[in-house]
Amino acid sequence: MAIVLNRLSALEAVRLLQRRELTAVQLLRACFARIEQREDAVHAWAALNKDAALAQAEALDRGALRGPLHGLPFGVKDLMDTSDLPTTYGSSIYKGHQPDADAAVVALCREAGALVAGKTVTTEFAAFKTPPTRNPIDPAYTPGGSSSGSAAAVADFMVPFALGTQTAASIVRPAAYCGVVGFKPTFGTVPREGVKPLAPSLDTVGCFARTVPDAALVASVLMRNPDLRKLDYAGKPRIGMYRTVQWRHALPETREVYAHAAEVLTRAGADVRDVEVPPDYCSLVQRQSDIMAYEACQALARERAEFAGQISTRLLDLLDAGAGITAETQRANLAIAAESYARAGQWFQEFDVLLTPSAPGEAPLAEMGTGDPLFGRVWTLFGVPCLHLPFAQGPHGLPIGLQAVGRRGDDHKTLAIGAWIHERLTR
Repeated sequence: MAIVLNRLSALEAVRLLQRRELTAVQLLRACFARIEQREDAVHAWAALNKDAALAQAEALDRGALRGPLHGLPFGVKDLMDTSDLPTTYGSSIYKGHQPDADAAVVALCREAGALVAGKTVTTEFAAFKTPPTRNPIDPAYTPGGSSSGSAAAVADFMVPFALGTQTAASIVRPAAYCGVVGFKPTFGTVPREGVKPLAPSLDTVGCFARTVPDAALVASVLMRNPDLRKLDYAGKPRIGMYRTVQWRHALPETREVYAHAAEVLTRAGADVRDVEVPPDYCSLVQRQSDIMAYEACQALARERAEFAGQISTRLLDLLDAGAGITAETQRANLAIAAESYARAGQWFQEFDVLLTPSAPGEAPLAEMGTGDPLFGRVWTLFGVPCLHLPFAQGPHGLPIGLQAVGRRGDDHKTLAIGAWIHERLTR
């Protein structure tokens, strides 16, 4: 059977590229052919880099191997600066804006040999405005946000990986809706220089890929830690099943896959137990929302003051809400978040990872917006690593999965056990 190049996983493609059994030009042309075929339906891209990327691919094929991402095309969320493509941050305010330099994460990927295929669609300043991107499984539905284009491009086999950001649930939720792996590392472990801020206490750069090993490969470059690629795990994982205090918002399909996962993983030999939900955690979703609003009002102060007419009503409402939050309240919210995480940290003395919903259910219809970030907010507030694992379908044939959540700094363990879990749930 002939290999369909654009459907290769990142690791499969890298192995062929590094053995010179596949050229960077061949892979890139296959990806651009897929984009040309599907972009009118999916609308994943804000800008493409075809001519420059092909020239760079030709140079890679003539030269020495560059690094662990040698020859892989990728998508860059249009929240991240690129020296050779416009960066609009999803807003008409920055139409035609051309940065002088790459964001640090883009530079790291290029240094490792990856090729920027283009800029993927982001919602307005990574907030709420519905983007043009559609879910590649069914265009009637949303791909999620704010990393809409990145998730859709990977899910539709346009590129093997893409970069995204998460401030509430903007990696995990699109990954869930599009049926790809999404990885949000521990807060602060990936550089954010050259990434437009929304809420600096929360903003985290991560990635989308089609397998956990692929996500680990990309994360190893972003975090400059080659050990992340070593995913062999021979132990008996301790998995805490955590419904969260928002469980009442979980739709039947999420409840079903949650129960199914617990049963399958128990049979596979894991130590699977329920985690008690602290009742006072019900306030943390609102505290994350308030911290985000307060910091967004600061981060977008110039845009709000000078270009309010070009900002969506919903984002203006968020900025206005942030303007009404005092610095004293912000300090109190951050202190309560830190104290709550200190207590949550005790879970990770008992469990290696928690398995918990990524989203309420399947993707909603596109006209309803990008979906509810409810199940991601607290984990982003805690700054912990989160790994979405797709493995099932809901009643409309759309993807469903769960996220594995680890302790701060336990990114390697989260990826390794996440790979162990994913392998067993997808058998």
